[in-house]
Amino acid sequence: MRDASLLGPWIRRFLLEHMVSERNLARNTQRSYRDSLRLLLPAIARRTRKAIDRLAVIDVSADRIRQFLNELEEKRGCAITTRNQRLAAIHALARFIGLHAPELVEWCGQVRTVPFKKALKSLITYLEKPEMDALLAAPDTTTDQGRRDHALLLFLYNAGTRADEAAQVRIGDLILPQVPERDVASVKIRGKGNKLRSCPLWASTVDELLPLIGGRDVSEHVFLNRCGQPLTRFGIHAMVERYAARVAAEIPSMAKKRVSPHTIRHTTATHLLRAGVDINTIRGWLGHVSVDTTNVYAEVDLGMKAKALETCEIKEARRKRPWRQDKGLMDFLDAL
Repeated sequence: MRDASLLGPWIRRFLLEHMVSERNLARNTQRSYRDSLRLLLPAIARRTRKAIDRLAVIDVSADRIRQFLNELEEKRGCAITTRNQRLAAIHALARFIGLHAPELVEWCGQVRTVPFKKALKSLITYLEKPEMDALLAAPDTTTDQGRRDHALLLFLYNAGTRADEAAQVRIGDLILPQVPERDVASVKIRGKGNKLRSCPLWASTVDELLPLIGGRDVSEHVFLNRCGQPLTRFGIHAMVERYAARVAAEIPSMAKKRVSPHTIRHTTATHLLRAGVDINTIRGWLGHVSVDTTNVYAEVDLGMKAKALETCEIKEARRKRPWRQDKGLMDFLDAL
């Protein structure tokens, strides 16, 4: 690197070498960090009155980062979680530069003192069983697109996958039983951080998937759009929201919920928990690194809370009559 003080070469190394070659982060994480820097650089250039290519590392000061974060919330209307996500990318860049340039360690420390903002945790949204059944029944299975949509909704509910995970599933990832009565069908899912996990498939899910993959190469994606191209996570989001809006017209409770592919994922976890599946199995099912992430489903299920409350409910003791109202005793005393 010719000039260690310039910011541009460091960003290129960070995005191309560190994130891809050294850490092999998921593609979505790479895009998130890239988008954070695309927002940050023009904001810093505007405040320093420099061209973006001429920005120095020290131009990204802690005060300017705070101004940038406030701008995200006030002008762009970003949520606190989005603000913290952008700050995480900036912290990661500062840490990378500090590790490779000792003269910039002090700058790195100042940047990393910019704190994350505490956000209120919203309650997880999930669907009750009748609502989920109505969503699965919404597609018109007399059409090719309707059959694909039904299979995709059933797959999301069965595997509890994220939208991007479902979009990336290939035919070769499906392990279909040779003998249906004996073998268990499953699918390999690539989760966050390129972690692989296996998830069992219901026989009904397999029956819906078979017509979609018949006669196709194992390297192809399972779910395709109308043009024969792999369905994207954005397409999956749009599909789920379209059917959710249709069901909401018939089921009033659905209208109060914002339904997305992640809502179906929450629904899978909650229904598994209600069925008696232990929390650690659900953790592996969803691909969570820590069981603490999965424990949140035990906190949101009101039905399970009500059952737990019944087991420890204190029964109201029967009131004893005051001794003055005991007729037999008073008659006994009067007779003495």
